[in-house]
Amino acid sequence: MTVAATDRLIRPHGGTLVDRTGERPEDLDALERIPLTSRELSDLDLIASGALSPLEGFMSRADYERVIEEMHLVNGLPWALPVCLAVEQAPKGERVTLTDEEGRTFAVLEVEEVFEYDKEREAELCFRTTDDAHPGVARLYAQKLLYLAGRFTVFERQQPPFAELALDPAETRRIFAERGWKRVVGFQTRNPIHRAHEYLTKVALETVDGLLVHPLVGETKADDVPVGVRVDCYRTLLDGYYPEDRVLLSAFPAAMRYAGPREAIWHAICRKNYGCSHFIVGRDHAGVGDYYGTYDAQLIFDEFAPHELDIEPMFFEHTFWCNVCGSMASTKSCPHGPDDRVHLSGTRVREMLGEGDVPPVEFTRPEVARVLIDAYRRPGE
Repeated sequence: MTVAATDRLIRPHGGTLVDRTGERPEDLDALERIPLTSRELSDLDLIASGALSPLEGFMSRADYERVIEEMHLVNGLPWALPVCLAVEQAPKGERVTLTDEEGRTFAVLEVEEVFEYDKEREAELCFRTTDDAHPGVARLYAQKLLYLAGRFTVFERQQPPFAELALDPAETRRIFAERGWKRVVGFQTRNPIHRAHEYLTKVALETVDGLLVHPLVGETKADDVPVGVRVDCYRTLLDGYYPEDRVLLSAFPAAMRYAGPREAIWHAICRKNYGCSHFIVGRDHAGVGDYYGTYDAQLIFDEFAPHELDIEPMFFEHTFWCNVCGSMASTKSCPHGPDDRVHLSGTRVREMLGEGDVPPVEFTRPEVARVLIDAYRRPGE
């Protein structure tokens, strides 16, 4: 593969793919230790790998303020959500070690500043609600009181979930280039892949060179389908119903924020860094409950100037199975009435699985349904 081959791909956000990995420092044991939450650890690794380019560390006050108010960084680049490290008090030294809750060390951060923030203001601006029943707001309210800003160097990468599917942005870009892909569409999901997902990814695949199926495998809500079950579903469907040479399955090691419209922008920028030129945005992307309108996550893209994000969103309306058409469709392509349409919510499917009922073929392929029902019959699932 030549440099020219990778140059055919969309450029990373900001023009350069960040790499914040490096050598383990000799004075590590002498530094103050800062424990990170599961979500902060996910952000740490995403920044280190370049998935959150152009970020090189946890946000400064200036970037934080501009992001929550205007969805841009100080340098003018679009950015939709704060990426910050919450601490109880300011560290004493100029450098600190970043650890997990068990004390394992991963990085050293150069302290730039510590600043106060207003949790309710951040909630209202980023989540469009201050209701602590919202999982993202609840997590925000439970955070420590200050934000610590600074660049860091990761010298020990975390063990990724599903290591065989763990590909950094530099790796997905290399694979895209080797396969001759230039136009690549990314698909984000935190749910088991079903008929609607299959429909919209295949429609998108008709217009591009390749498809990145990029399920989120970081922290999600307790009642979401377990990540291992979801990955088994993805593998089963892709193996049986997609062309192997035009699809890449890789794990996206981010935590869900449930920020709806803003998270749709954030997810699109992340996939741009992975090398995607296009990104699928369906109904209520990254939503939860009734906090966001059905298509708010699509409308928010209109708040950016043409070509400002660079990556091109592909919008899809709510799809359903039509008994008359005998296929998936939307109101754009199906003339039949509500009585002929089959809609199944994720909540209803989880209820069916809990009761031992197999989801119907109108919801998902029989092979995928079998993966789901077998998982729910196992103790602990």
